[in-house]
Amino acid sequence: MEMFDLLAHRARVSSDRPALEDLESGEHYNYAQFNERAARLAAAARDHWGLEEGDRLAYLGHSRAEFFAMLFGCAKAGLILVPLNWRLAVPELEVLVEDCDPGALIFGAEFADAAAELQQRCGPLTLVALDGAADGQRDYHRDLADTRPDLTAHPDRDPDTPWYLLYTSGTTGRPKGVIQTFRMMLANYLNIGLAVNLSGDDVLLNVLPLFHTAGINLYSSAVFMVGGSVLVARAFDPDQALQVLEKRATIFFGVPAVYQALLDHPGFSGERLKGVRSWGCGGAPLSLPVAQRYVDAGIRVRTGMGMTETGPTVFLLDEDKVIDKIGSVGRPQLLTEVRIVDRDGRDVPPGDAGELLIRGPNITPGYWNRPDATAEAIRADGWLHSGDVARCDEDGQYFIVDRWKDMYISGGENVYPAEVEKVLEQHPAIAEVAVVGMPDDKWGEVGKAYYGVHADRDAPDPEALRAFCRERLAGYKVPKAFERVDALPRNALGKVTKQELRDHAKQ
Repeated sequence: MEMFDLLAHRARVSSDRPALEDLESGEHYNYAQFNERAARLAAAARDHWGLEEGDRLAYLGHSRAEFFAMLFGCAKAGLILVPLNWRLAVPELEVLVEDCDPGALIFGAEFADAAAELQQRCGPLTLVALDGAADGQRDYHRDLADTRPDLTAHPDRDPDTPWYLLYTSGTTGRPKGVIQTFRMMLANYLNIGLAVNLSGDDVLLNVLPLFHTAGINLYSSAVFMVGGSVLVARAFDPDQALQVLEKRATIFFGVPAVYQALLDHPGFSGERLKGVRSWGCGGAPLSLPVAQRYVDAGIRVRTGMGMTETGPTVFLLDEDKVIDKIGSVGRPQLLTEVRIVDRDGRDVPPGDAGELLIRGPNITPGYWNRPDATAEAIRADGWLHSGDVARCDEDGQYFIVDRWKDMYISGGENVYPAEVEKVLEQHPAIAEVAVVGMPDDKWGEVGKAYYGVHADRDAPDPEALRAFCRERLAGYKVPKAFERVDALPRNALGKVTKQELRDHAKQ
């Protein structure tokens, strides 16, 4: 299948149906207006910002409905959109900008200073202001108004043509721009859209950052495929989220930190949220206590697993398994093959742990300007080496044991920190915990646990935690060191950035 103009066709089929709404500004588009907005961006990029097919267009700003006009406008113009992580400092953003070399940068008012500094640091770069332009800058809305949009469908293209780039966090080295394509988006729709029965009547509340694959594809892009509606929040706010989930949304996807925040809100109740028919969670495991509280409220949160490199959907757990198979990411979805292999690339027996390999039309063609990294990750016969340690149980349900890089070897034994963390999470005083390996003269490596404590609990001393672990774990798995922290370091999706902890543990 060629890359066709999805939005132009959707506008033809569903012109008057609501497509997008910005919950902060109130701006909203039906599909005809959405298509026109994207076409205007394509024209403005060509006529006012000097961009040609294949050029990159960067975006630095918070989540807003207009982002999707940029995304589909780039598809129309043959441009490559680069959403930048607004949490990064300017020197970190500079690395990304120099790597992708955009011709123009669209920015929100809150990042005007950062945009100006990037222009100074990175050389020729057209700055396009979303919220009022300064001297020497282009005005986004004025430029879009001053165009003659072509509302016809763009020419068909190779489905593996780069459409947008999503940069990895770079916590373990130089950030990599993961190429995203139309084929990946279509495969993701078939993997997740069919699994949750998306329809044109669905309304999604999107609270996740749009520089991440989950913000774009879980489930926004899939909702556009079926002609549903996406409500875009500038950021996650529990008050706003509960109101929208109660009154408007039918589907929702969040990360565990979001689900915990909703539970902690005094206005949370299952009765209030009965209009949401499908709940999804990813980014990290949902703990049994949290999953059980949702089940008690009549809500079954389905966990899954994917990667930026996989578009992202690979696995999804069935609703009737959310407690019985807690910790599982479910089964591989329709357009994905998986294997679990040992260090020599041989398939492991059922129940054994090994590295997860993934193959299918949802796999990225590679990393921007990084043939070395592409060759390392995607090897013979198109198998992507995920870097995740996984196992499959007797029922065909998959479990992500840990990250391959997070595993450490203590006295010749493999230790998976996630296993130790699950034990420590059972301690009544522990609010959050992360375990990493640190050097040890005797054993090579040993564990160090960083933990936070519930506000209404006294902090347990390290020896008490050590004894708690000894009752539940083999001796070599018990952390040697414990350190209390006010909060674990996390990225934009709430994942713990373990590299920071590993670096700290080495000091």
